[in-house]
Amino acid sequence: MEVQGATAVVDACGVGYEVVLPESVVFQLPSVGESVDLLIRTVVREDSLTLYGFVTRDERRLFDLLMEVNGCGPRIALGLIGQLGEETVCAAILAQDAKALTRAPGVGPKLAERVILELKEKIAQENLHRKIERSTPARSSVRAGREDALVEALLVLGFRRLEAESAAADAKEQAEGVEEQLKLALRSLSK
Repeated sequence: MEVQGATAVVDACGVGYEVVLPESVVFQLPSVGESVDLLIRTVVREDSLTLYGFVTRDERRLFDLLMEVNGCGPRIALGLIGQLGEETVCAAILAQDAKALTRAPGVGPKLAERVILELKEKIAQENLHRKIERSTPARSSVRAGREDALVEALLVLGFRRLEAESAAADAKEQAEGVEEQLKLALRSLSK
């Protein structure tokens, strides 16, 4: 396996397949040369045949659901999953939070509203939100507010959500105050 940006070349029985991945999946991949299991969705267009790779069935199912929405092609669906993460996308749809969805590249207010309108019931029916409920630990609202403020500050400065969340988590382990955490996060992101 060889990774370049959001694309990986995966060796399957001696044949290399180019697979496009959401940004969130790229960070989960093992080192080059190690074995990886990906769930693939093949999208055939007039001029291309593209493979999209996912780590979980829920990610792939969310990709499929997003592709059903008029105006939401594979690039936008990958952007939503890659930038915001599967859990955040599902939670935003269920909470009817169009603003959260517009943080992904290529998603404007009208498309965000359309995604919510067309997918809210499907996501609830398919229980994709159960994973969110199980994976969200109970935290104090003060601490959650501080965490959100640090991540939001990094997002405003132009960093991607996954980078911001990772840097914020590392900074929180090293410092107490938000100002100091922001300085540490910025240092790590500038490397």
